[in-house]
Amino acid sequence: MQARAQEPSRSAVDPDFDAVLARATAYIPGERLGIIREAYAFARDCHEGQIRRTGDPYITHPVAVTYLVAELELDHNALAAALLHDVQEDCGVSNDIIEQKFGHDVARLVDGLTKLDKLPMRFAPNDQLARDGVQAQNLRKMFLAMAEDIRVVLIKLCDRLHNMRTLWAFNADKQRRIAHETMEIYAPLANRLGVWQIKWELEDLAFRYLEPEKYREIAELLASKRDARQRYIDEMTASLREHLAAAGIRAEVTGRAKHIYSIYHKMMRYAHQSKSFDQIYDLLAVRVFVDTLAECYHALGVVHALWRPMPGQFDDYIANPKDSMYQSLHTTVVGLGGRPLEIQIRTYDMHRVAEYGVAAHWRYKEGKKQTGRDEERIAWLRQLLDWQRDLAGAEEFVESVKTDIFHDQVFVYTPKGDVIDMPAGATPLDFAYRIHTDLGNQTVGAKVNGRMVALNATLKNGDVVEIMRSRTSKGPSRDWLNPNLGYVRTTHSKEKIRQWFRRQERAENIERGREMLEKEMRRLGVDLSERQDQILALFNYTNAEDFFAALGYGGVSTNSVTRKLGALIQEEEAQAEPELPPAPTKQAPATVGSPSMRVLGVGNLLTTMARCCNPVPGDQIVGYVTRTRGVTVHRADCHNVLNVDDRDRIVEVEWGSVTKLYPVAVRVEAWDRVGLLRDITTVVTDEKVNMVGVRTIENGDGSVSILATLETTGIEQLSRLLSRMEIIRGVRSVERAIDRKRGKLNEPLPALRTGNR
Repeated sequence: MQARAQEPSRSAVDPDFDAVLARATAYIPGERLGIIREAYAFARDCHEGQIRRTGDPYITHPVAVTYLVAELELDHNALAAALLHDVQEDCGVSNDIIEQKFGHDVARLVDGLTKLDKLPMRFAPNDQLARDGVQAQNLRKMFLAMAEDIRVVLIKLCDRLHNMRTLWAFNADKQRRIAHETMEIYAPLANRLGVWQIKWELEDLAFRYLEPEKYREIAELLASKRDARQRYIDEMTASLREHLAAAGIRAEVTGRAKHIYSIYHKMMRYAHQSKSFDQIYDLLAVRVFVDTLAECYHALGVVHALWRPMPGQFDDYIANPKDSMYQSLHTTVVGLGGRPLEIQIRTYDMHRVAEYGVAAHWRYKEGKKQTGRDEERIAWLRQLLDWQRDLAGAEEFVESVKTDIFHDQVFVYTPKGDVIDMPAGATPLDFAYRIHTDLGNQTVGAKVNGRMVALNATLKNGDVVEIMRSRTSKGPSRDWLNPNLGYVRTTHSKEKIRQWFRRQERAENIERGREMLEKEMRRLGVDLSERQDQILALFNYTNAEDFFAALGYGGVSTNSVTRKLGALIQEEEAQAEPELPPAPTKQAPATVGSPSMRVLGVGNLLTTMARCCNPVPGDQIVGYVTRTRGVTVHRADCHNVLNVDDRDRIVEVEWGSVTKLYPVAVRVEAWDRVGLLRDITTVVTDEKVNMVGVRTIENGDGSVSILATLETTGIEQLSRLLSRMEIIRGVRSVERAIDRKRGKLNEPLPALRTGNR
């Protein structure tokens, strides 16, 4: 909906309603068109005198939206609701009046659209969606409305598309806000519903306002190469038509250009391979339409006989349809001149679903009910109603939307050959919980394609997954909820595990939660007694036992505690404004040191990280003014700082922007074995952390102590790394090594020597 002003008299220009009726007549029985004409007349009278920011009479907007809805071939009530979708909010017409004039179904659709219009879907560029409870609740309401009647959201998508087409009428700030909202919610929603025609246009329009220079650059490049591309596609399609006809296949062959936003993504990927725009040859796709399913595979054989297929570039979405029931064969071949070309093969019925997605199954059916097959096609929407009952809060629902709904799919098989669709990145544990909650709780192992795999392995298309269960299992492990370990990726699985722990004894959860928090703070070198009240406030708890219980059953993760606490400490330091000392009359130029440190509010001064305590961003810090090395930065609780005699040389320092890596000493206690150090370095490498030194000490009882110096970006990365190191076979404990009993101030650590074990 766009803002508009009041016009003193009705515009002389009436919107053209004939196109809507012509499109509706193609699929709606004539006796049902009357309600559409009545809705148009009613909406026109209600909006009389209103104009849009574009200068057009306001009635042009609902008419344009209704034409888009007719393109999706929704029923007569949906078209009437599209014409009336703004009369409640903008004209003060009550829902009771709409029900009296147009019936209960139309009134319910209009009411649902009005409620969605009142939900502001505003997002910050850094994606604060999951942290904004109100915003999360709004998104939850939107998806529940969708699950109850898909037509509400299909009309809403058409409304958003027309508003994006006329977004030029707004100022730049509002253009960016609406475009960002469109890219974050509406375009992925259209994609998930399979409404491709709307999805690609929403993406291109949003991209135009979010990245205008890049949009213009790609548009100009496409225009300059249009003739060459057209000649190439003409040659390819002509050759393919000839060979298909020779094989006795009656087919329609067309070429289509990729859309600007998808080309932008491809350019980003190719930039990492040092390829230019001129080297991106697969900007076009060829579509082949045939009459029958059998002809799809016959045509595929002709294509592969004509041109060599590229390895790993074939997808069979006919045998494994997407959740929106999209079906097609996708293959990429090396075409004329050695250029790769994507070819899509489908029947005409499949093409309709590919263009209109879920909407393709809501075509008006006179006197007919939805069939079981129709219900199956939108079964994933019905799952939303079940999932939202399980989820404890709106934020968790948003997490499930982002991971389980707006995510690419992989198709895996049960041992009996049943196809199960999972979000990309799902694990065997996610698979087990998708099959049944009890199976997930009793899982002790998994086989993929007949081979034992770790429970946090990533599933791929075509995998056959077999779950090993134990009837005597005591239930899931709390480690499964640790996001650093990656055992479960879907919100559905996480919530089922949390439910199991919530049913356990409260006293056990409290004790377990307290141990988990103390362990995490201890190994990160944070004093829990000083920070406990702040941690409770961060998670809106007033009672420590309630918070410990939530930690115990997995309602709160130690990873989120680390992240929020680190952000709080940095925010405290950023808000601190120490009084600056008077500037000296003469001052030598300062030597530029770490760009991520400020001394008494001033940056670009010579600073050095103390090697006795190795502070990292998130730690409370102080500075010590040395005679030759500028300001040395220590942890506030460093033994050397606490015992210094000359307190005047202690100065206030704060973290600036994190633009470098910080060395941290980590102590690992483990049982000695061959390959131990190799496994530790592998985990460190996987986290993209640099190990600058390591020292191994044999304890004489078959165990070793390993002191490693790692370069990390801060506490959050350090917490994730320690969690992964802790599950290495043979490791007993991992924690940050802080020596509080060293001698003189800033005495350097002994040089570390690299060793192999």
